[in-house]
Amino acid sequence: MPIHFSTDEFDARKARAVLALDGRGLDAILMFAPESHFWLTGYDTFGFALFQCMILTASGDVHLLTRAPDWRQAQQTSILDDDHIHIWKDIEGVNPATSLVQLVQSLGLAGKSVGIETKTPGLTHYNGQLVDAVFDGVATLTEASDLISLLRRSKSAQEIAYHREAAKLSDDGLDACMEIAGPGAFEGDILAAMQGAVFEGGGDYAGNEFIIGSGAAALLCRYTSGRRHLDAEDQLTLEWSGAYRRYHAAMMRTIVVGKLTDAQKRMHAATTEALDACEAAIRPGKPMGDVFDAHARVFDAHGLSHARLNACGYGMGAIYNPIWVDFPMFYEGNPLLMDVGNVFFLHMILMDSDSGYAMCDGHSVLVTNDGVERLSRHPLDLLVV
Repeated sequence: MPIHFSTDEFDARKARAVLALDGRGLDAILMFAPESHFWLTGYDTFGFALFQCMILTASGDVHLLTRAPDWRQAQQTSILDDDHIHIWKDIEGVNPATSLVQLVQSLGLAGKSVGIETKTPGLTHYNGQLVDAVFDGVATLTEASDLISLLRRSKSAQEIAYHREAAKLSDDGLDACMEIAGPGAFEGDILAAMQGAVFEGGGDYAGNEFIIGSGAAALLCRYTSGRRHLDAEDQLTLEWSGAYRRYHAAMMRTIVVGKLTDAQKRMHAATTEALDACEAAIRPGKPMGDVFDAHARVFDAHGLSHARLNACGYGMGAIYNPIWVDFPMFYEGNPLLMDVGNVFFLHMILMDSDSGYAMCDGHSVLVTNDGVERLSRHPLDLLVV
């Protein structure tokens, strides 16, 4: 069955969410983030690209408003019964927000204080304006995008097991890459091998495209269309993630093709030192900004401040398109405290436009009582093919 958690676990999550509502004085929350839907009920769909909303009330009642194509999706992937799944009808001129406000009123929430998730691709600005308009005078909407996302940060034992499986798939992807990477290799074949390893291992599509770039494009941090063959002397930067039951464990590497230069050796030494420093800075109860500071100190000491970025990692979780980033990020001054059960992707990225070289190393880690556990089996050796 495509429901990946026990009823007890879902009940415990709902209890935590209801407690969080009470702590903010909210009578309900309108959830537009697909991650919130999945976490609370198991509901799994890309139908969030269109208008859909899940409502959690302070009494623990959960309702979903969606379109007809997702009715059976909700039946099969969520713990919701038919009485709690509501369909708005596609018809010329329809305003789905009207169906939402009618559902809210039927739940006795008129005149109440209702939280809303707006920081999500699940609610476009266009649809958000529709929601604001129909709720004017009906209920007080309060920004609450972080209510569920903060609860999702601490992973259960089952979630950690899925992260471990995702990390195994990421490792399998690197193994598949290394079997064919080298002078003359086609980027398309490398991508096919890596993605194939994930699917063959029972994994899912990741929350965004696998990032691949060679030559000058090895200095890019985003996927671009168009593939090339590797030169006899080249560089290949990869950022990818296995995904298992939607849970991610991203990795990153720069592979040297052909001759290895002293500059690349120095850059690799800096990335591995920075990654070690970041792992040492991850401790329960410490602010996330400490990790960024550790990363910056190492790169700056190596004279590479011009080549580093303004963030060095972020949360991992069950994340949907268009990007697998689960906030928060490791950036300067981030005060958010880390805790046992958090899962993070640490990426040490050097993109040196002056020399034309890239060097990147990264993997996912689990926060433990004593620090971190690396989820990847691969060492941080410099990869040369």
